[in-house]
Amino acid sequence: QVQLVESGGGLVQAGGSLRLSCAASGRTFNSYGMGWFRQSPGKERELVASISSGGSISYAGSVKGRFTISRDNAKNTVYLQMNSLKPEDTGVYLCAVSLIRGVVTIPSLYAYWGQGTQVTVSS
Repeated sequence: QVQLVESGGGLVQAGGSLRLSCAASGRTFNSYGMGWFRQSPGKERELVASISSGGSISYAGSVKGRFTISRDNAKNTVYLQMNSLKPEDTGVYLCAVSLIRGVVTIPSLYAYWGQGTQVTVSS
C-alpha cells in the first residue's frame, strides 16, 4: 500500500522559513516525478513545485526565488524549503507522486497524494 506522509508545517510569521518533508512508502518512486501542491480556502489546488526523476524542476511564479524543492531518492523523500514566507503562502501543502519521469505540472497526472500539512503565515 502506497503512503505519502507530509511533515514540517506550522505557524510562522511573515519573512520566516519552514521545511516540509514528504516520505513515501509502499514502493520506490526514484524513477518518477514528485511535486508539492497548495490548497487554499476558496481556491483551486495549485502546483507549487515539481521535480523530475532526473532533477529537472519547475516552480510556480509566485514562489520562484523563495522556495526550493529537492529529493533524496535513497530515502524516497521529497522536500520543500520555504523562505521569505508571505501570508498568501498560507494553505494546506500536499505532496504527490506521478508515474511519469518528467516534470509534471497538471494535478490530474499525479497518481498518489498525501493528506497534507497546514502552513499558516501570519502578517
